[in-house]
Amino acid sequence: MVIAEDSVLLREGLTRLLTDRGHEVVAGVGDGEALVRTVAELAAAERLPDVVVADVRMPPTHTDEGVRAAVQLRAAHPGLGVLVLSQYVEEQYATELLAGSTHGVGYLLKDRVAEVREFVDAVVRVAQGGTALDPEVVAQLLGRSRKQDVLSALTPREREVLGLMAEGRTNSAIAGQLVVSHGAVEKHVSNIFQKLGLSPSDGDHRRVLAVLRYLNS
Repeated sequence: MVIAEDSVLLREGLTRLLTDRGHEVVAGVGDGEALVRTVAELAAAERLPDVVVADVRMPPTHTDEGVRAAVQLRAAHPGLGVLVLSQYVEEQYATELLAGSTHGVGYLLKDRVAEVREFVDAVVRVAQGGTALDPEVVAQLLGRSRKQDVLSALTPREREVLGLMAEGRTNSAIAGQLVVSHGAVEKHVSNIFQKLGLSPSDGDHRRVLAVLRYLNS
């Protein structure tokens, strides 16, 4: 993987955290341009990484360089997983990142890094093509506009299940979180897909498409 973070201490800390757990970090960079260039060089050498971990805000302006680099990389390398880190929930950037393919994408708050096991699990999940969205990100994206009625057909429990789905949790993990049976979760998930008009042909990514259907309404 490649880590893009302008803070040398945090970049080195992330590298150590991940390598200590058996993951290979092939490069660390400090800005968005260097990230795009490094991944291009690795791809040219047929060493495209499984995932990049990038800060949303990096030099020179410390606004959106990281997320723009992430979007650019996903367009150039569809199989590349991208996990972005942010100090705060920035809805515009989260929505922009999720607007394309939902394959191999994550958005976490930096505080989540302190929860080492959850962070490493998120990196691995994104590298394998899954999704990892911070619970705070999901909460804000789902609750940002009460004018929209896309989710009005969902019950409170279905909304709760949808939020956990968007975080990248499996049905088994949702069942454990809500202390309900696996069968009950499957029924809720099926109802959500049906109410949001997501057919089986949409594949496994219906889980995130359910959230995107709300965001794009």
